[in-house]
Amino acid sequence: QVRLAESGGGLVQPGGSLRLSCEATGRRFGIYAMSWYRQAPGKERELVARTQGSANTFYEDSVKGRFTISGDFVKHTVTLQMNNLKFEDTSVYYCHAQDANGHYWGQGTQVTVSS
Repeated sequence: QVRLAESGGGLVQPGGSLRLSCEATGRRFGIYAMSWYRQAPGKERELVARTQGSANTFYEDSVKGRFTISGDFVKHTVTLQMNNLKFEDTSVYYCHAQDANGHYWGQGTQVTVSS
């Protein structure tokens, strides 16, 4: 079983920055993709960014140029650097990992953008 633990959420003003971190523990050696999702109240969970290595990343359109995902598949960690945060980035952010056996989720960390 893979377990994921996120950290780094919090309250930030518009235009500010936050860095989310996630570490996989347990049977983590088969992980080949790590991602960040988010879910705002009343909305579906959406993919924010995904990495399978530095040459294989995906970003949701609204975060391109503002967010950067970085995965370390030796340490089995993933970070999300979020710059120029906007009100609409307010959500619970979830770390996600995938291996040949399935999908794994963290417990979520709240990011609130407010003035």
